[in-house]
Parts: sequence; structure tokens; C-alpha cells
Amino acid sequence: MIQVNGLTKSYGDFPAVKGISFEAAPGEVFALLGRNGAGKTTTIEVLAGFQRADAGEVRVLGLDPARDRRGVRRRTGIMLQEAGFFPDLTVAQTVDSWRDFTSAARPTGEALELAGLLDRAPTKVRQLSGGEKRRLDLALALLGRPEVLFLDEPTTGMDPEARRNTWDVVRGIAASGATILLTTHYLDEAQRLADRMAIMDHGEIVAGGGMADTLAAQAGRVSFELPTGLSPGDVPLAVTVAGRVATCRTEDPDLAAQELLSWAAEKGLRLRGLEVRTASLEDLFLEGVDHA
Repeated sequence: MIQVNGLTKSYGDFPAVKGISFEAAPGEVFALLGRNGAGKTTTIEVLAGFQRADAGEVRVLGLDPARDRRGVRRRTGIMLQEAGFFPDLTVAQTVDSWRDFTSAARPTGEALELAGLLDRAPTKVRQLSGGEKRRLDLALALLGRPEVLFLDEPTTGMDPEARRNTWDVVRGIAASGATILLTTHYLDEAQRLADRMAIMDHGEIVAGGGMADTLAAQAGRVSFELPTGLSPGDVPLAVTVAGRVATCRTEDPDLAAQELLSWAAEKGLRLRGLEVRTASLEDLFLEGVDHA
């Protein structure tokens, strides 16, 4: 559904995207992650046909989005970080006006219900909160029943309940067979939603793969306050110490914690602040951008 091979895009002398490659399959949520300026939005704009690649090959639904933008746009939906609305139109009027330009559009009420805005249909756009405007963006992106959906920071400004409702919508759209390309700074969101991911930094992909397999291959950690009078060499596991907090990185943090607790019991020690963590996307993200 999405194929990117060696995509390169520069703005003058600034290389925004440097030869990246990835693909996304039908029914898959693919998360493109990275800090601000990593090249994520530029990548989406090329895929949507708003920008032309300088080099490389890009295909969406088998089409070149630069050469067949109309064909791509008919079958895709996009939710950018910022969208322009007419502030004095109501929510329903906004959706109605977009329906005039959308083939096979959903009914207005259906689109608003999907985005959790049905009760705000008669409200003027200027009276919406920032999170509600994002939900209106989502309603418009879903109008044409897209086969590929681009979501750029979709839940920014939403309250926790709206975020979770949006996650349910995204899961439902993917379950129907659509492919979703997601960018987000909420790493818990990406970890919950994405089947696969790529981490970008300075225009390059620095880590990526299947979400579950990638995280399973990462080391977890066990941390605790090193008891007074002991040095790191006294601990039965290899640890690093910052201040008085000792940390052990391990593929099996539960087993490491059991070994530490058994050792502490034998020594009559109490391990204060014991924390056991499996690998998280945040760990992988920070490691990826720190080593880029």
C-alpha cells in the first residue's frame, strides 16, 4: 500500500530526508517517529503528493503521488498538524462543504460520530477547543473512506478520553483493511497502535521493525537504591550507578529482580526503590536518537 525506496528531499541546502526506505502493508498501522525536524512531516507530504521527491521511488496504492496526485487523493485521507477552517461555519457545515469535494463521502453524521463530534454539530468552529478541532480534522480525513490514511500528530491537544476514543477509531479503520501511516510524539500511543515503526533522526531512519519483535529484543532494566556501605562490585549482577541508584540492563528483568531479592534476603538487606521495567518504545527511541 505504501512503498518508499531511497526517498530524498531537500529545501535549498537543507537535506530534510536522506534516502529513507520503508513499506506498509494493508491493514497495518505504521508509526514514523522522531523529534521535531526529523523529516516525518516532509515524508508524509511527499507521500500525499504535496511535495515532489528529489530522488528515490515512492508509491502509494501502486501510484506515483507526484504524477498521479488526483488518483492518490481520491483513495487517501490526510490529517496534517494544522488545517485551515472557516471559523464562522458550524462543525456540520464544515463537513458538508468538504463532502462536496469528496467522492463517495460518508454522511456528515457518520463522519462526526466516528470523530466523537456529533453533539458539536451545530457549534461554530471558532468555539471549539484545540482538541475538538483535531477531531474535526479526523472527521474530514475519514470522509472519503480512505484506503490509506496519513495521520500527523492526530491526538495533539485532546483530553485523555478523546485520545482513547481516537485510538479505537484508528484500530477500527485498520481492521477494515486500510493502511495507516502515523506520526506522534506520544510514544505510548505509537506502542499501543502500531504494528511496525521507524525512528527518524536528521532525515535518516535510525531504528525500525515490527513493534512487538523489536521491543522483545531490547533489554529491560532493574533499578534500586544501592544499600549504604556497598559498592557496585558487591551486587551479584552487573550494574551502573548514578548517585545512589544502581541499574541493571537485562533481557529478563523479572529473573534479575528475583536474583537480587534472593541476594538481599541472604545479606539481610532491603532494596529501596526497586523498579522492574520491560523494554519500552521510549527506551528504544532515546537510544536511537542518542546514537544517531
